[in-house]
Amino acid sequence: MQNISSVNNTKKIAFYLVVVGAFALFIYLILKQGTTNLEVSRQIVTSSKDSNYWHDFITGLQHSFRHPLAILLGQIVAIIITARFFGYLAKKVRQPAVVGEVIAGIVLGPSLLGLYFPDFATTLFPAQSLGNLQLLSQIGLILFMFVIGMELDLTVLRNRAHDAVVVSHASIIVPFALGVTFAYFTYETFAPQTINFTSFALFMGIAMSITAFPVLARIVQERGIQKTKLGTIVITCAAADDITAWCILAAVIAIVKAGSFGSSLFIILMAIGYVFVMLKVVKPFLKRIGDLHTSRENLSQPIVAIFFLTLILSSYVTELIGIHALFGAFMTGAIIPENAKFRNIFIEKVEDVSVVLLLPLFFVFTGLRTQIGLLNEPSLWMTAGVIIAVAVTGKFLGSAIAAKVVGQSWKDSLSIGALMNTRGLMELVVLNIGYDLGVLSPEVFAMMVIMALVTTMMTGPALDMINHFFKDKTTAAPGKIADSGLYKVLISFANPDTGRTLLRLANSFTKNLNGNSELTTMHLSPANDLHLYNIEEYERESFLPVLEESKQLNRKVNTMFKATSDLESDIAEIANKGNYDILLIGVGKSIYQGTLLGNILGFTTRIFHPDKFFDKHTKLDSGLSDSALDLRTNAILTKADVPVGVFIDKDFNTADRIAVAISESQDSFLLEYVQRFISNNQSQVIILELDRTLKNDHGFKERIRQIEQIAPNHIAIVSAGEIQSENFQSTDLFVTSISTWAKLVAKKNKSLADAPSTLILKK
Repeated sequence: MQNISSVNNTKKIAFYLVVVGAFALFIYLILKQGTTNLEVSRQIVTSSKDSNYWHDFITGLQHSFRHPLAILLGQIVAIIITARFFGYLAKKVRQPAVVGEVIAGIVLGPSLLGLYFPDFATTLFPAQSLGNLQLLSQIGLILFMFVIGMELDLTVLRNRAHDAVVVSHASIIVPFALGVTFAYFTYETFAPQTINFTSFALFMGIAMSITAFPVLARIVQERGIQKTKLGTIVITCAAADDITAWCILAAVIAIVKAGSFGSSLFIILMAIGYVFVMLKVVKPFLKRIGDLHTSRENLSQPIVAIFFLTLILSSYVTELIGIHALFGAFMTGAIIPENAKFRNIFIEKVEDVSVVLLLPLFFVFTGLRTQIGLLNEPSLWMTAGVIIAVAVTGKFLGSAIAAKVVGQSWKDSLSIGALMNTRGLMELVVLNIGYDLGVLSPEVFAMMVIMALVTTMMTGPALDMINHFFKDKTTAAPGKIADSGLYKVLISFANPDTGRTLLRLANSFTKNLNGNSELTTMHLSPANDLHLYNIEEYERESFLPVLEESKQLNRKVNTMFKATSDLESDIAEIANKGNYDILLIGVGKSIYQGTLLGNILGFTTRIFHPDKFFDKHTKLDSGLSDSALDLRTNAILTKADVPVGVFIDKDFNTADRIAVAISESQDSFLLEYVQRFISNNQSQVIILELDRTLKNDHGFKERIRQIEQIAPNHIAIVSAGEIQSENFQSTDLFVTSISTWAKLVAKKNKSLADAPSTLILKK
């Protein structure tokens, strides 16, 4: 059989060489004949024999670098890397990622890069390339506004509209009035010469009154208040604010383009007709399609094409009418069928491209326009301060007072004011529209961008300050349970199946505690992956396997769900504040593990990974090398002050037979878990002594003796010296300490590949 295979391979190789060689020779002969016979009468310029080939290569390379496509691709690479880096830093200091991304834009613009490295800035962002960058960023904005429209839960808005409309409209009209008043005093100094007062005043009003619904929603999710009365009212207010503000913005754009209110009436009437057609004709049509195609299997490409064509046509119509393409994109998203699964499919198709790839282009393009250097006089910075004060006063006080009038407590009213004061990306959209229309001068544009940053950054600290002054002493911290002598286990999982397995493991060493144990399962999800309209469905699906397992085990479990922008820190913080006896987590693995690319990325992340820098300068490392576990797990181990169990699942089912590896006296804390497994699960335990000197440790020997007295037939000691594959035969679980695990990994112990499911414990 092997000989036949060898002959077949030889035939294939021979055929390949003959065919490729013959046709390559044929191509060469044709080219030679063509060059000799056909070029005689033509004026063809060729490189001389004395030409510098290296110079020709460099010239060609420079030409390639200057090609518009190469410039655009290079810009995208630089923008995405910078935006992600500054977004990461913003999350580390508990700020929305949008703050870091806007700062990234300013850094790459004339305010920093252009000021200190003008040649590099000109090479990366030549003036002739900015048009392409702007068009691509506008496409990203159209897709993003489509997503924002889909994220609006109009059902919630209808059910809780009364109070929300009062608060929302008060939060618009008050800052709008203050903005118009501010425009009255600054028109002569800052308004462009060709812009009338009405246009300038209306744009200042709308810029002061906007709220960033996406950023506000993320903050509400991250703070875990989306199910509270406060979270519900503020989300509803923001949704009403978003719809109202965009309608007002459309009217303002119409007035600016028409030049007067009277002339704009025709545009406004056309816009009303457009909205009527979208609601009464297009929406029922799309709903019928959505009802027939609610799963990925029957959502074919032609159906997807219909929805995207609707998006493009809607944006095109609103651009032609004169109320901007973004309004059409927002409107299309709002009328997409309200079926949660259907919307989720579309958001997944659009969001990653728009948010990760195209939206950072908008931030950087805004940064390229923001010339902070223009604010070169104290009076200009004073004006910027007044803009911030007017914006905060109008939005914060307008929202807070209205919320108090409709019956909210002072704490909730002030919290609503702080949240509604968030401007973020929506403010930048408005400012760029104003800049494109020539309503805002470069100086005013820079001041307003600073205002957008400040009002977004102050939201988190303002909420913390309000919570501090109105501290509710009866409310426990997230995850905190009153100390009642219970043995408390916190299970943190990302994958629902992992949660099921971790619950089974926790039950193995707690089930016979006669009610003196408490199991809490926790799922933290990145805030950017969640959307308001389906968050409850997502939470239910995340805990469904865990709850099914709890019924089979006849164990009551608590559930905890939270959106977060800093997963590792929040897991550790909840475990620390809750005074849990142990935190159980599943291990993560890199998708690049075992590949050449993985080795390269591993090397670079060890040098450049920000987490490593922060951990090094804030707290001692956990002692676990990067090769042992992933960075996320190592970060949790570093930040958690409670005992942690890291579980590596290899089809774990029961813990009837356990192997426990101990290599030093400090590992004696493992014997506590040995005793728990024996008491609660009747496990058979083999102690692997990797260091023979442990026999002389009196404390260790005493702990072993106590366990043997209680359960003499459930424990055995083996002087292993080294971990061998036979140590794991017929065992269900391997338990060791984090220091011993790190030693085994460092020694590249090949027997670890034969280990069963593994529990690595940190004291």
